[in-house]
Amino acid sequence: MPAVTSGLSQEARTRRARMLLGVFRLAIVALEVIALIGNFRYVLGFRTFATANFFSYFTIQSAFLAVITLAIAAGFALTAPRDPAWLGILRTCVTVYVVLSGIVFAIIVAESSSHGYRVDVPWSDTLLHFVVPALAVIAWSVDSVLGVNPPVPWSTVGWVLPFPFGWLIYTLIRGADVGWYPYFFLDEAQVGSVLGVVVACAIVLAIFLALTASFVAINRWLWRRARDRRARPKRSPDPTAARVGSPALRR
Repeated sequence: MPAVTSGLSQEARTRRARMLLGVFRLAIVALEVIALIGNFRYVLGFRTFATANFFSYFTIQSAFLAVITLAIAAGFALTAPRDPAWLGILRTCVTVYVVLSGIVFAIIVAESSSHGYRVDVPWSDTLLHFVVPALAVIAWSVDSVLGVNPPVPWSTVGWVLPFPFGWLIYTLIRGADVGWYPYFFLDEAQVGSVLGVVVACAIVLAIFLALTASFVAINRWLWRRARDRRARPKRSPDPTAARVGSPALRR
């Protein structure tokens, strides 16, 4: 009977943790939407602003994908005991997208002066590129620590590529047509040659793979720890207790 009570207690704690995780996911969604609206209002102030250009940024597209994914994940966390396996793959990919967007943006800001221009960082960009990615990693980590969902499979490393690869093809075709690229390393005129663009793209895609592999490895490690923690008895009987309390020893 005590074992059943303990099991129910653990189940209740896990359910409460998932409810809190669902609320946290919704909070990130709200913050991401605020950041997107704020960033759109910010760029409206530029004379060269074009709506199509705004929605062509990988950061913006991945932010919309994060909103959709986290909203779905919040629904599962609030209403179901665990997430489906496909959602773990999608959440991992989207987390990689927003994290890498922040990394690339930080590099662009740091390198902008050497390319003859300045990149301002308004509050909306701070949310989009730094705050939300950090919160997304925390939400992803909490889920991995709970370990109630299936572990993220290694096939996720392959699933992370279709979206950025499709975005890259679209961006290069559109850039050649309109003469505008969302990031300087995709513009042959700024990097000096087609080879420079190819090398930059190869490096970014390799980072996608490496970052995703790291996330999968961390998730599976945390999942094994959670499994072992649940399998471990809550209390081990003290082997000396019987001897100390034995009437024979008190004679």
